[in-house]
Amino acid sequence: MTETRENLTYEKFGGAVRELAQIVADDGYEPDVVLSIARGGVFVAGGLAYALDCKNIHLVNVEFYTGVGTTLAMPVMLAPVPNAIDFSNKKVLIADDVADTGKTLKLVYDFCVDHVAEVRSAVIYEKAQSLVKCEYVWKRTDDWINFPWSVEPPVVRRGGQVLDA
Repeated sequence: MTETRENLTYEKFGGAVRELAQIVADDGYEPDVVLSIARGGVFVAGGLAYALDCKNIHLVNVEFYTGVGTTLAMPVMLAPVPNAIDFSNKKVLIADDVADTGKTLKLVYDFCVDHVAEVRSAVIYEKAQSLVKCEYVWKRTDDWINFPWSVEPPVVRRGGQVLDA
């Protein structure tokens, strides 16, 4: 990871997800399911699903990053884990915001691969060290990415009390 920061704004994100969808469409891939890796992938999956006219969206929660540049030893799927039968014989497009180490994408890919007709992945950013080389990438970078949904601190109640988790 470099010290340089890539700053993605909401406005720039809107264009990026549209361009990413166009890359998928130009390749002729028509997913039956868009599988979002929460949390950052939720935004990407929603945009891709609309742009690709795919109404079947699923979500998988994966915990891996614990802070800037700090992770668990391995990513872990959190409950509720999707039922693999829901993907049976479907073309699945896994959507995430970034393929950094690729460990999260690999976990989800491995979960899908034996149950689906075909699985591919789409990300806004892919880093060189990613274990998974995504079929669809908007931009490749080795910079840390400041995403618009994660650069601000959590919302607090007026008066300074932190919202209960």
